[in-house]
Amino acid sequence: MKTLRFFVLSLLLCLGSTPAWAIDPPYQRQMERLAEIMGSLYFLQPLCQSQTTDWRAEMADLITLDEPDEDRRQRLAGAFNGGYTAFARFHRACTPAAREALTRLLTEAERTAREIHTRYAE
Repeated sequence: MKTLRFFVLSLLLCLGSTPAWAIDPPYQRQMERLAEIMGSLYFLQPLCQSQTTDWRAEMADLITLDEPDEDRRQRLAGAFNGGYTAFARFHRACTPAAREALTRLLTEAERTAREIHTRYAE
């Protein structure tokens, strides 16, 4: 979890210096997937863990530092909300399936954040 936070924070810092583009940046699809994962984590993590990261605040910081135009901002927020809703429909308590999903999502988020940082922020 600390590794994921490191990569998300590194990504936030590096993308903050990226100029606003009129067209989607090459990392947009990955950012939307990361937003979707963060929305899922925002729902699942409090179900299964007592200490949680505020994924909503992390997403807000990511959007702010990326400086997207309004269309991209809406798509990122929509992806976050879609990830939240997808898990809220089926999970009401921490089940083995919810724990497994949480583990897989944390792994995917770390990998995605690392890939965006490595490919686009350096």
